[in-house]
Amino acid sequence: MNKYMFSFWNAIPAEDAFANLSPEDIQAEIQKWNNWIGGIAAQGKLIATEALYPTGKTVSGSSHVITDGPFTEGKEIIGGFMLLTADSIDEAVELSKGCPIYESEGRVEIRQIQSFE
Repeated sequence: MNKYMFSFWNAIPAEDAFANLSPEDIQAEIQKWNNWIGGIAAQGKLIATEALYPTGKTVSGSSHVITDGPFTEGKEIIGGFMLLTADSIDEAVELSKGCPIYESEGRVEIRQIQSFE
């Protein structure tokens, strides 16, 4: 069984629209995510998942230059991630297809985690 990471990318306007939803609509969106994540967890494939705040800091180079991040000129942000197990990249792709981010034309980046053991 391999480990994979899903990175959830969305356009900044979609993230802003989410932030401006009513409390009831936010709960409905969160429930969609919980249902999808719960289905993966029920299969014993979920390792961890977390949402990320839209802003942070970026540290670059040997001089440790600190800038506001992720990237102020970007049109997309990573809104969260999931770590899971799957037999193959094809299975991981199939598991991603239920993700609610696709409803707002977002995307899921799927990467296998390397093991250096």
